[in-house]
Amino acid sequence: MERAPIVFESVWKKFRRGERHDSLRDLIPSIVRRVSGRAVRDELVDQEFWAVRDVSFSVGAGEALGIIGPNGAGKSTILKLLTRILKPTRGRCEVRGRAGALIEVAAGFHPDLTGRENVFLQGALMGMKQAEIGRKFDEIVEFAGVSEFIDTPVKRYSSGMNARLGFAIAAHLDPDVLIIDEVLSVGDARFQERCLERMRELRRRGTPLVFVSHNLLAVLELCTRALLIERGRVRFDGTPAATIQEYRSARPSGDEPSHDGDARITGVQLLDQRGRPAHAIETDGWLTVRIHYETSRPIDRPHFGVDVVRGDGVHCYGTNTRIDRLEIAEIDGAGHVDLVIPRLCLLPGCYSLSVAIQDTHGVRPHDVQYQAYPFVVTSERRDLGLVYLEHRWQLNQLSVGRSSVVNLNGVATR
Repeated sequence: MERAPIVFESVWKKFRRGERHDSLRDLIPSIVRRVSGRAVRDELVDQEFWAVRDVSFSVGAGEALGIIGPNGAGKSTILKLLTRILKPTRGRCEVRGRAGALIEVAAGFHPDLTGRENVFLQGALMGMKQAEIGRKFDEIVEFAGVSEFIDTPVKRYSSGMNARLGFAIAAHLDPDVLIIDEVLSVGDARFQERCLERMRELRRRGTPLVFVSHNLLAVLELCTRALLIERGRVRFDGTPAATIQEYRSARPSGDEPSHDGDARITGVQLLDQRGRPAHAIETDGWLTVRIHYETSRPIDRPHFGVDVVRGDGVHCYGTNTRIDRLEIAEIDGAGHVDLVIPRLCLLPGCYSLSVAIQDTHGVRPHDVQYQAYPFVVTSERRDLGLVYLEHRWQLNQLSVGRSSVVNLNGVATR
């Protein structure tokens, strides 16, 4: 069986807070510790901490691994270990072939060299011949959009220009693997979309990708698998949709539910048409929102409400039983209410539900849980915007002596 091009096997990485060597007196004991092997012990001393703890994964041809998690979780450290900027304390990191990598803005650039000179320098470091780099040069400069400044030292570039040139080099010099960090966030929306399209193209060609990002929608669209990293460990490993849902399921501090004790929401399930838990819902697919409740006394004529909010805070939809003129005489004890949406017309993205139990007049809430239930919408469609509108295209064509109408299915009618 052929080995995967990217292997990360039982890797641990240890750091020491504030480690510096300002004198020979400090440096010699540090060298001795490393040579003697004491630096790889399991216990932590002298302000040491584990930045990466027993992380394993592999990425095969045509696969794209997304790595998500909070700031300081160890994501960028993993990429630096992969690209051999750092050496693991324990475990094995292996990248087979020519690696195109963008870990930090202007990483690897010589600030006093021009953009042109840095393109050839980076290509040489990747093991390419000058003629090979020359064939790709115009394509790199066009993609990066820095043609006016290509003969300017990169120390004069903005962070966005550095990121654009760095990505263009990494993604166009025929990499066998591509490793990209969140550094793309410094680019504008149009450039980010071009980067994602280039990564999709490389993946279709069979190039393995590792992509660290806080842009969950980009991870959802690009990746075939995702890891959730917290405190240096893998908390979750699965499909991008399931991993994103796990990441967003943690309730932010200060966002605790508000209830009066008489009626409370005990849980919310997102179910597919067969009543199974739904980690991701297809655009135009079936969604049942099942709201479980429990009361301490009979509640007369309550109302249940659901709001859908996109990950960036945009309010997408809201409804409740009062708006729909659904009369619920009484709830008492435990039970559940279903909101059935036969066709969810949201476009791909990350969303969450707010749910509530309100009094008869919809004024006083018995229980409200704000954006507490995340979900993901996926689709093969490339439509833009927030919602999918059912549609078809029709071409009305007039010609001499006859007319025809061509529908979406390509059948012409006279």
